Amino acid sequence: MKISKTRVAKIIALLLTFLLTQIFLGLTFAAPGAVNKRGDVPSPQAAAVLTTQGNKPITVNGASTTSGATILTGATIETPDGVSASVTIPGQGALMIPANSKLTLDFSHGQVRVMLLQGCAVLNTKKGTTGEIDNANGVIGKTDGTQDAFIDTCQKRTSPAAAGGGGLSTGAKVAIAAAVIGGGTALAFALRGSNPSPSRP
Repeated sequence: MKISKTRVAKIIALLLTFLLTQIFLGLTFAAPGAVNKRGDVPSPQAAAVLTTQGNKPITVNGASTTSGATILTGATIETPDGVSASVTIPGQGALMIPANSKLTLDFSHGQVRVMLLQGCAVLNTKKGTTGEIDNANGVIGKTDGTQDAFIDTCQKRTSPAAAGGGGLSTGAKVAIAAAVIGGGTALAFALRGSNPSPSRP
């Protein structure tokens, strides 16, 4: 079957239009801010991992959430009665949140900050990461990043990790150590009420 020159010209024009459209779309969707001045692609936003007691739901940013969820900086976390939780920040530390607590969590490379709105929390930071827990009255505790350390607001004192964790139960200490060493490994622990209590055999 013969194809007229007019039809061939139309087909070529359509192909050129298609190719030009693809090139234009590719340039349009390449965001100007996607590459910094040195030409490097910026690293993705840091993320942490949530673990809840018994995989029971808690509230994150107003939504029901269970173990394995990704926690981004700026998240508001609230635990209900009888359900505690932990947030593991790979390479930086871990935050333990007893039942009946509410807080916001902000973190970036080398820095973790918690704003307590209700209840209490225990923050473990690794060497090289500074930590801070505040409430409406101001700063409750800080770590300076010179060593692994705990801020235990449930016991209202700050202590180095080597000093025994400010009254934490053995189970809680093991859980925090697992979080820090594992860098995102799910935790299994039980914090009852508003204060850590010794585990029962």
